[in-house]
Amino acid sequence: MSNIIFTEFQRQQLESNPNVMKVSDRSITYSQDFKLAAVKENLAGKGPYQIFTEKGFDMDVIGSKKPKQCLKRWRGTYDKYGEDGFYKERRGKGSTGRPSTNHLSAEDKLKKAEARIAYLEAELDFVKKLDEVERQAKKKR
Repeated sequence: MSNIIFTEFQRQQLESNPNVMKVSDRSITYSQDFKLAAVKENLAGKGPYQIFTEKGFDMDVIGSKKPKQCLKRWRGTYDKYGEDGFYKERRGKGSTGRPSTNHLSAEDKLKKAEARIAYLEAELDFVKKLDEVERQAKKKR
């Protein structure tokens, strides 16, 4: 998220650009087609600043660092997922995240449960010791 807060006039100016899907007070959502075209132009040798200015963006409004940041992120998406990376939603259901425990064997589930029990027991011991130290500190007053 940007440190820049857009005024109402700046938001309207950005929303009028065909390469922008939506604008909030602090962020710009660019169209997928623009992202893909920008990455391809960048890979062909154009600089981020040049790409954004040619597409009608005012650098005083979006900030001079924004083009470089966006293209770095978009190139990562392009390298990892290809062109489809800009058109398919990767958040939410089916996204990568915390691994599911559904495919663990019974033995692995048991090991995981034992490790969790050991962790919780250690945590409980720590809390008990902390309570004891606090009680002793109150007695000394």
